[in-house]
Amino acid sequence: MQSDREAREFTAIINPVSGGGHGFEHWQPVSDHLRAAGATVRTIPSRSREHAVETARQAAERGDVVVAVGGDGMARDAADGVVRGGGTLGLVPAGRGNDLAWRLGLPTDPEGLARLLLDGTARRIDVLEVNGVIAPGNVYIGIDSLATQIINAGRWLPALLVYRVAPVRAILGWRAAEYTLDIDGEQLRTRGHTVVVANSGAYGHGLRIVPPAELDDGVAHVMVVGDGPRSQVVSFMREAKRGTHIERPEVTLATARTVTVDADRPIPVCADGDEIASLPARIEVLPGALSLLAP
Repeated sequence: MQSDREAREFTAIINPVSGGGHGFEHWQPVSDHLRAAGATVRTIPSRSREHAVETARQAAERGDVVVAVGGDGMARDAADGVVRGGGTLGLVPAGRGNDLAWRLGLPTDPEGLARLLLDGTARRIDVLEVNGVIAPGNVYIGIDSLATQIINAGRWLPALLVYRVAPVRAILGWRAAEYTLDIDGEQLRTRGHTVVVANSGAYGHGLRIVPPAELDDGVAHVMVVGDGPRSQVVSFMREAKRGTHIERPEVTLATARTVTVDADRPIPVCADGDEIASLPARIEVLPGALSLLAP
């Protein structure tokens, strides 16, 4: 990636429903700064996941910096296309969670975001590939994925409220599942509540759900939450704010390059805020596969 700002052209892909439908409002001042600096800017609203992925792929192949304007789901879809197109991704957080942007330490003001897009140096981060879908954040299967369905059904509720209420609602109708895992060839059968295969380790509106996870360490961090009292979910979420939940006896951690997860019944397979696959899920780390503008 060349460093002089005139060499960069941008294709922004905007999720029109992100952040309560305010994606364009978040993007406009950033776009104004880019245009004032002489950059070429294209703005395209996404029509579907497939449209976003294909638009990002085409823009990446053309040599544009692809800017994902939205939440973690938009970042995931744009990253999918950018990886396939061999390009570079930029982020303008405009969703409810924005956990990848938070994890990366991105600026929060339009001028700072524009400066990063114009002059920032691309870094390489790992991504996860789950049943053919690229995800830069995390894959989760269990109570957390049911909570994601509840969150997405309440898109117009305040973000902090829905992110805290959804896990409690999910647990009310949940019973522990029998999971079968293959972790780099090692078989594991366990009864539990959630399996998380983490790259960023952050989701749930600012929770470091898998604290050891790093975006560029070349491995996935697997967290299994075993069968325990459902009544403990509130204290579990409270401890997750500090990262101390991993000290619970029902929590186990491992690292892996490839993980396959199945269960004794259908459970949603979610990644970065959306249901993206069904069981069994094969999840592979692609080290350094995504070029990303970040501090």
